[in-house]
Amino acid sequence: MAGITSADVARESGVSRTTVSYVLTGREGVTISEETRRRVRETAARLGYAPSAAARALRTGRSDLVLCILPDWPVGPVMETLLDELADELSGRGLTVLVHHGRRTRPLADLWRAVTPRAVIGFAPFSDEDLLMMRQAGIQVLGTLGEEHQPDPAPPSETQLAIGALQARHLAAGGARRLGYAWPTDPRLEDFARDRLLGVQRACAELGLPEPVVHSVALDAPAAATAVRAWREQEVTGVAAYNDDVALAVLAGLRAEGLSCPGDMRVVGVDDVPAAALAAPPLTTVAQSIEVQARYLAALVLADLDASADKPEPPGDGLRLVERESG
Repeated sequence: MAGITSADVARESGVSRTTVSYVLTGREGVTISEETRRRVRETAARLGYAPSAAARALRTGRSDLVLCILPDWPVGPVMETLLDELADELSGRGLTVLVHHGRRTRPLADLWRAVTPRAVIGFAPFSDEDLLMMRQAGIQVLGTLGEEHQPDPAPPSETQLAIGALQARHLAAGGARRLGYAWPTDPRLEDFARDRLLGVQRACAELGLPEPVVHSVALDAPAAATAVRAWREQEVTGVAAYNDDVALAVLAGLRAEGLSCPGDMRVVGVDDVPAAALAAPPLTTVAQSIEVQARYLAALVLADLDASADKPEPPGDGLRLVERESG
């Protein structure tokens, strides 16, 4: 029903608008019977009314929103899981996650001024100007790289390095003496791919193996078959793929060339997407404990909002190898 207001809920419930506001915004320190609370909530649900976040922001000076700023990254299963888990964790404290994803065509200040967030989480560093303006406005900048001043260029991510190293060591342990690296063709992934490749390169150097052979692999069988032929010419017998999507393309390229996996070439992906277990052959991959990372990030946010001195301990990279038939 359009145009429903708190006055409608109050009239239907037989209580004041103030009582409706107290009940639906979770106001503490007010004596309201459970029967009244139940009646107000049921009436609000029946009428389709929800308290306005904008109105709450006007009254309190801040909203219950936590604004997540994502760069122009592809949002795949891993990021979707992270955001879902983060939203679930914060919802227990009455906080709502709002995600801004992609390139910003307007200043960041236009965004946070429009929604009046209680906190901002950045998944990439903010400019000094943006960081100063948010802090001057009383917005807490929390939990991730958004509040860190990174050198240019930024140092490699330890987690991404560890992913590449884990792939390389597993392939070498299975007998591969020369490795290939399947590079993604999406330019938005280059920073992650660079760090994972560096992890593979470092592991190869430590193991006394030659430098890995890098080829770009598009997500189609003919392009992947071209990369497979090039690797075969260079005696590559194990491929570390940027992620599971790229690894699945490599498997398709092997089939197109009439080659077997793992007999002719072993393949290891990253992310353990649902399709990995259904591949032919099932894909060996590096899984990331996204749920653990999301709980840690949520705990950081809540600790900062509570001005708590007890910050949660980092959970580690949470990486594990899921061994299947491809590798």
